[in-house]
Amino acid sequence: MSDHGKRIEMSVREILTEMKDISEVIVDLAYASIMYNSQDMADSVMEFEDEMDELKYAIREKVMLAARTKEDARQLSGILQVASAADRISHAAGEIVKLLDVPLEKRPFLPTIINESEEKIKMTKINASSDMAGNTIDALAVEAVTGMKIIALKNRQGWIYDPEEDVKLRAGDDIVVRGTEDGFRRLTEFASGAKKWEFIEAAEEEEEK
Repeated sequence: MSDHGKRIEMSVREILTEMKDISEVIVDLAYASIMYNSQDMADSVMEFEDEMDELKYAIREKVMLAARTKEDARQLSGILQVASAADRISHAAGEIVKLLDVPLEKRPFLPTIINESEEKIKMTKINASSDMAGNTIDALAVEAVTGMKIIALKNRQGWIYDPEEDVKLRAGDDIVVRGTEDGFRRLTEFASGAKKWEFIEAAEEEEEK
């Protein structure tokens, strides 16, 4: 079955959920591509934008097929508005990565502007002595423990964008994360091996004793 066919088989809820997920990660990747002057990240943004376009057409088709009366159309218009908002975010991210076409010496202010925001986009490496090495993102509960969301990682095979929870982190991996300065400071302590990882399950078991 083609990708278009698969999307037609998806429910409206599933399509909206996927559009929401893409709209969240695509902006992070767009800013990260500027921060680290990464054409690879920019190319990923454009791929996500193409995927968003396909989802937009799929949800429009579903809504048109579902609308039987004027009342149906009125109720379903809200779904299209949500989808349209996600699509606009995706398009904006695509515009951001076009800044990579501007010579590097003419955009030195961009990383500074991004860093002035409350949420930062940073990169760190996982040391061999870190408890993070050998564990999945889910087992570590990275976002819950540090407040930092992993938006991309680079391992021996290359880049993985918006990695799934079952992706295993390994020594030498570079991870690009989004969150606060305090959260990043905490994460780097874990990633460097300077601090033992605080596994949530172990902490909960300790509290129960």
